[in-house]
Amino acid sequence: MFLHNFKYSLKTLFRSKMLLFWTFAFPIILGTFFNMAFSDIENNEKLDIIDIAIIDNEEFENNQMFKEAFETLGDESNDDRIFNIKYTDIEEAKKLLDDEEITGYVLLEEDHNNITVKSNGINETILRYVVDEIQSKKEIVMTLMRSDIAEIMDGAEAKLNNISNKNLSYTMIEYYTLIAMACLYGSMISMFITNYKLANMNSVGKRTAVSPIHKGKMLVGSLFASYVVSLIGIAILFVYTIFVLKVDFGNNLALVILLACVGSLAGLSMGVAVATLIKAGENAKTGILVAVTMFGCFLSGMMGITMKYIIDKNVPILNMINPASMITDGFYSLYYYDTLERYYFNIASLLIFSAVMILVSYRGLRRQKYDSI
Repeated sequence: MFLHNFKYSLKTLFRSKMLLFWTFAFPIILGTFFNMAFSDIENNEKLDIIDIAIIDNEEFENNQMFKEAFETLGDESNDDRIFNIKYTDIEEAKKLLDDEEITGYVLLEEDHNNITVKSNGINETILRYVVDEIQSKKEIVMTLMRSDIAEIMDGAEAKLNNISNKNLSYTMIEYYTLIAMACLYGSMISMFITNYKLANMNSVGKRTAVSPIHKGKMLVGSLFASYVVSLIGIAILFVYTIFVLKVDFGNNLALVILLACVGSLAGLSMGVAVATLIKAGENAKTGILVAVTMFGCFLSGMMGITMKYIIDKNVPILNMINPASMITDGFYSLYYYDTLERYYFNIASLLIFSAVMILVSYRGLRRQKYDSI
């Protein structure tokens, strides 16, 4: 019965022109527009060395980790350095910022670190991320020291994965969110095929409702067929972006594809949940899914690369439950970090999200009853 349901669902999906457009054509069209809009950005807007100031106070002098990190990132003998650093007092730093001679300045205090900038942009975002990264490494070291195992950190330095001037492409963020959006648009596939099996949506659903088929097998078969179609769409998008648009996804392409596969599962599970839990017509459900997907991509940085940082700082719970943010954050971790801890954390988060959505959908499907069919 599972195999029969899978084959029937697969045929149904491939007959829907609307689904084929959103799954196969729309991401490619959007990717083409991205390429047209951003093709010259890397040449016309190279990421230059960022001018910053650091307040040379007692806190900074006593903070060895921050000193060593910024010495590395601002070393003038290093062609790949990120910053051009001026060590000043607070008054001079304010004047430099007012005269727009620096992007911002960093003031270390006993309980926190202040970053002062005049506007929001790529340079300001990089400065914030660098300071946050150094601070996170410092907290790890302090935790180890309190656990009496500080000896393993002997001679350790806070060094970031400084790949910025070699291959930092902030237009890649747009392609990351494009992949995330394509994964989540798979929700429309699973919503369509699930609606097909609901008695209040069409005549096929009515026959399914009165049949003795196990609802769990029906859900799994439909979801698996949706997953296959979604993966085909993701594969076509990867082939197009890599070989036609010449997008470089880095040295971890296998992990990028794995993340996209897990993200696609999250999108499919979200579509099933909307189909089974929301009592509305198909057009209303489609509108809800499109709105949720686009809003999630907006929060993850698709319409502005600083938005994700703003949400992380002010309303972190939104990105913790936002599958689009989980996917893009997993891509960032591959691109910026030497370790895979953050990457696997996002993989686990997406799997948990998918499991919750599928469980809720299954329970909702089992409880559906109709007075008459």
